[in-house]
Amino acid sequence: MTTMRPSLDRAADLRTEPGILDRLRAAPTTRVIAVRQGRVRIAGTESDETSLLRVEPSEIGDATWALLARDAQGAAILLAALAPEADTVDTTPDETWLGLRDLGGRLAGGETELLIEALALAGWLRDAPFCPACGGGTEVRQAGWSRQCLVCGKEHFPRTDPAVIVAVESPDGERLLLGANANWGGRMYSCFAGFTEAGESLESTVHRELEEEAGVRLASLDYVSSQPWPFPRSLMLGFRAVAVDVDEVRADGEEIIDVRWFTRSEIASALAGEGPVGLPGAASIARALIVAWLEDRE
Repeated sequence: MTTMRPSLDRAADLRTEPGILDRLRAAPTTRVIAVRQGRVRIAGTESDETSLLRVEPSEIGDATWALLARDAQGAAILLAALAPEADTVDTTPDETWLGLRDLGGRLAGGETELLIEALALAGWLRDAPFCPACGGGTEVRQAGWSRQCLVCGKEHFPRTDPAVIVAVESPDGERLLLGANANWGGRMYSCFAGFTEAGESLESTVHRELEEEAGVRLASLDYVSSQPWPFPRSLMLGFRAVAVDVDEVRADGEEIIDVRWFTRSEIASALAGEGPVGLPGAASIARALIVAWLEDRE
């Protein structure tokens, strides 16, 4: 889950400066994070010092450019969003291309924040080249953080879609309810999640999703934390909830194919990779919610 205070300086004050990207690409201290098909280049994967690979702008060919941040020394960090077939500098054995799920929790907090920003912005720059109002072509503005239509003049910004994710415990607090999504083929169980619909509050979303997916009524719920999830542009808002009872649970049979109450010993065993089921990976807020529930009573 994310920290309460951001550790990343996104350099928003520079975005409206005319010619800012050209100036920064020419600066000797500027470094670039390249993104291709939802993956970034990583350095040091065999050690505990895994980090995002930063290269000089001159090492990148054709790309869509954006300003991501400033580092601790004030140097700019740019994004180069590459086409799938794009060539970049040759890699060495300790460098590779990995996605967010591949990396799990191996990056430090600041690096993870930068990774998610890069993936989310690169996805938007790739997927939104045309104006949703009139269909005209758009031009990138604000150092990659907006697009202006060349036909109707409307300005568009990256979207963020809110979604809830909920860890539901039994009334006595000794069991956790998890569901198996149909897309996972019953191999993994996780917290319940769903997108907020138009005109719906987060709290209403939580109650609706649990009733729809698991037939569960909730006695209480509390917000815990959030996690940006760039697949393609979600913000996962994490909750803890207490069920009214444990007897009426049932899977909806479409999105969720099974729901089960798990004891603390079963959750501890699953987190250790010893069964009885698989749980979400370390990169997800779902796993963080499960771990937090288990540790509450230890």
